Amino acid sequence: MGYEDLLASLQIAKTPLIGITGPPGAGKSTLINGLASFWLNQGKKVAIVAVDPSSPFNQGALMGDRLRMSEHFLNPNLFIRSMASRGSLGGLAPKIFEVCDVLRAAAFDYVIIETVGVGQSEVEIAALADTTVLVLVPEAGDEIQTIKSGIMEIADVFVLNKSDRAGAAIFEKNLLSLAHQYAQENWETPVVKTVASQNVGMETLAEAILKHTQLPVKGSKRVHLLAQKALVLIKALRTRDIKLPLLESELAEAMNNSSFNLYRFIRKYQNSN
Repeated sequence: MGYEDLLASLQIAKTPLIGITGPPGAGKSTLINGLASFWLNQGKKVAIVAVDPSSPFNQGALMGDRLRMSEHFLNPNLFIRSMASRGSLGGLAPKIFEVCDVLRAAAFDYVIIETVGVGQSEVEIAALADTTVLVLVPEAGDEIQTIKSGIMEIADVFVLNKSDRAGAAIFEKNLLSLAHQYAQENWETPVVKTVASQNVGMETLAEAILKHTQLPVKGSKRVHLLAQKALVLIKALRTRDIKLPLLESELAEAMNNSSFNLYRFIRKYQNSN
């Protein structure tokens, strides 16, 4: 296939990987559009990888992010790539790590990854991104206690988008309190208020991201994140010969047996690699 040799030969630059995550409807795509516009106006080169949810049945996806960013289609300093999640958990997509490493080697100034927005399970983004931005809206204020144990803890920057709406001040106070609770030795997660649809707050957000990307990463954290990334790649490598259509065919036949048991069925795959 060739791509594995290409990946092994890459000289990967220290281009910041910015992960944008958050629940559906938070305005992630609009925020990314505004953030990209800010950097493009500064003469920066920006790559955007937008992950869209796939149908669980035909694995198709509606790649809507390119349409929402149509104003930049002809800008030579911007690259946009939509990817289907194809059932991948964690809000990302198969081959997302490899795609981002290729982009980092391609001399972009920033690489932005937008997750599908499935909720608090999107913790894989922390293993990929140098800086994880969590986008929330004032309406999420009542849910903060239920989601803080998930993606709230991996956020390096909180974005309170649509901050012109009612309830924004109270939610901002709650986020600041939460940020203080999870503060680390050299970083307390800032809360940036934006109205992405009006390009409000983009400069402040860009400054917060830049400040975080310039922080020294302690050896233990770097190794931990790299180990998480390696684990995802190893899992993909070991299961690359297991295809969903084949599983469906084998399961359809196996289920005709009245004594069918899923755990006995999967045993044949335990030592397949």
